[in-house]
Amino acid sequence: MHTLTPSRAWLAALALLIGLLLAQGAAAHHGWGWASKQEFELTGTITAVRLGNPHGEVTLDANGERWVIEVGQPWRNRRAGLSDELLTVGRVITAHGHRATDPDKRLMKAERIVIDGRSYILYPDRES
Repeated sequence: MHTLTPSRAWLAALALLIGLLLAQGAAAHHGWGWASKQEFELTGTITAVRLGNPHGEVTLDANGERWVIEVGQPWRNRRAGLSDELLTVGRVITAHGHRATDPDKRLMKAERIVIDGRSYILYPDRES
């Protein structure tokens, strides 16, 4: 059994504190707190895609405006049937969800994505 020296105990406590602070910051952005409560719908053409953790982002050209749409984490997209191949540059999609409360930000969190008439429900517990 190993015992911690005072300096190692201090480093372990500091590492834990830093980890907790970083987790809080990530949760603040990646939760729903920044999004409005009002339902929002946006249709546009995909111009860029970044998929992965903590969530994917699809950039749309919607009537000449650049919008960033947060889609789900990889596991959430797979569960909804939304494969990476469906989110490709040039494809037209409709995103349903909630836009940023800041009207100057063209940022939206999608609850549902519609492609070629088919719905991919990312957050079934949030669907109204």
